[in-house]
Amino acid sequence: MLTTSSNDDVVFVRFILCAGKLVHYMQGDNTDSDIKNRLAEKMAGEITLSNKPGDVMKKWRLNFDVAQSDLSTFLDVSPSVISDYESGRRKSPGTVIVSKIVNALLDIDEQRGSKKIRAYENMISESYDKKIVFDIHEYTSPMPVTELADLIEAEIIHTRKSEYDKQLYGYTVVDSLKAILELPSYEFQRLYGWSTERAMIFTRVSTGRSPLVAIRVTSLKPGAIVLHGLKGKDVDPIARKIAEVENIHLLSTMMPVESMIEILQSR
Repeated sequence: MLTTSSNDDVVFVRFILCAGKLVHYMQGDNTDSDIKNRLAEKMAGEITLSNKPGDVMKKWRLNFDVAQSDLSTFLDVSPSVISDYESGRRKSPGTVIVSKIVNALLDIDEQRGSKKIRAYENMISESYDKKIVFDIHEYTSPMPVTELADLIEAEIIHTRKSEYDKQLYGYTVVDSLKAILELPSYEFQRLYGWSTERAMIFTRVSTGRSPLVAIRVTSLKPGAIVLHGLKGKDVDPIARKIAEVENIHLLSTMMPVESMIEILQSR
């Protein structure tokens, strides 16, 4: 059963995270349990240190494709308990509750064949090619699409009908030409970092068609796509149509890449 504990001790959490990293540095990161432990540290730290832990908790539950009912059954609690934490109706969960929820998500995934854990393995153990991925960043509190548009002075070309101000949990800035030509299809998944609920920012675009076609044929879809260096009026009609069909927010911006990354990092 989940019981409410005192509010998070941030110092304690930071100590646990640092201690965990030290242990993995000394022991190595090659076993399945190492990957699972490091993923658990990442998830727990992000939830606990967030200003909106309920939102981040929900993000991770959705990342693992676990329904509230399945999670509550695994934890032997009412579905309303999970819903109350995610919506903020209950006060912020303490470290004990966060640990139980994180471990439950990981255990459920293991029962399903560890597909999500394996998907995150590359993100934990491998670096990115800086010639292709200029920056990849995760937020501890979500950023609405409208805030993203304001920050990077973007024009909103298409919005999702059911979720106008979608919450984004990170962004990736990528050289679209090199990514499309040089990245193997299985490597495309790593561009999504820790969550698909992010802005995928493609640079070096001429019409915007190629990045949208690439997204169209992949199974993972970002929360928003930003075409960099392209004015809204110049976006290819096919790109617009794909965004509409896939129901993905589509934006364009002319802000210099360096300035854009600096603003997004400091957000």
